[in-house]
Amino acid sequence: MSEILGGAAPAADLIKDVSEATFMQDVVEASMKAPVIVDFWAPWCGPCKTLGPMLEAAVAKAKGAVTMAKINVDENQRLAQALAQQGLPLQSIPAVVAFVQGRPVDMFQGAIPASEIDAFVKRVAEAAGVSADGGLGEALEAAEQMLAEGAVADAAQTFAAILGEDDKNAAAYGGLARAHIALGELDQAEAVLNGAPAEISDAPEIEAAHAQIALARQAENAGPVTELRAAVEANPDDLQARFDLAQALHAAGDAEAAVAELLEIFRRDREWNDGAAKTQLFTIFDALKPNDPVVLNGRRKLSSMIFA
Repeated sequence: MSEILGGAAPAADLIKDVSEATFMQDVVEASMKAPVIVDFWAPWCGPCKTLGPMLEAAVAKAKGAVTMAKINVDENQRLAQALAQQGLPLQSIPAVVAFVQGRPVDMFQGAIPASEIDAFVKRVAEAAGVSADGGLGEALEAAEQMLAEGAVADAAQTFAAILGEDDKNAAAYGGLARAHIALGELDQAEAVLNGAPAEISDAPEIEAAHAQIALARQAENAGPVTELRAAVEANPDDLQARFDLAQALHAAGDAEAAVAELLEIFRRDREWNDGAAKTQLFTIFDALKPNDPVVLNGRRKLSSMIFA
């Protein structure tokens, strides 16, 4: 993965214990190259013991976009006093200050949730014009491009490598599942999604991949479009034939026509087969991008029928 993402600095290079003697080198000078997040803590500080490891994890996850300096204020009282005199509010700890280009640019005090710490690290990195995801965003874009161009195996390898770096990356789970779908490996695609952590199981990328798997399984049993269209034309009230036609049209790659047939079923009998047309519409909508014209037009027409 290091070839894809450009490698990551060892933890020892990212996180350092800093003293008054090394502050200029490890914080001020170092922040000229990359943001330095300084954790002011003390051994007797309970919240510090909670915040410190969470902050270290966030910095490590940023893979070199930022570094971290840990300053024990009990052992470096003169430094803490000097910084306080320069305007940094270090009266209470933990206090976390971000340095960019030799000066403080952001800070917070007290223990905060991991999500807010991640947001802080990202904000600091972006303020310095660097990416806080270690290149994962670029790798995801590359994998999506591979998938779009038909290099499915390469895309799958890249998505898997991203998950090796970030096992909670919903976009990578969705992408890897879609790669397996493209290869016709629906069971493997489902296994990928089932292996995603519970906290991201309802992410849009994962829900979209689930919908695509459902549609791919339907496509395996889809009937011939020509025969089904003839059956519908012969008896427009045959809603099962129309539903089968919608599935066949989607399997043939015509999502717009499939949506049109499903909307017609809903218009004729919205409760048919326990609302199967509406359920199928939502499956198609979930499988597509939210801004896809098929989704936008289909949702608009469905809403107009529901609220007519």
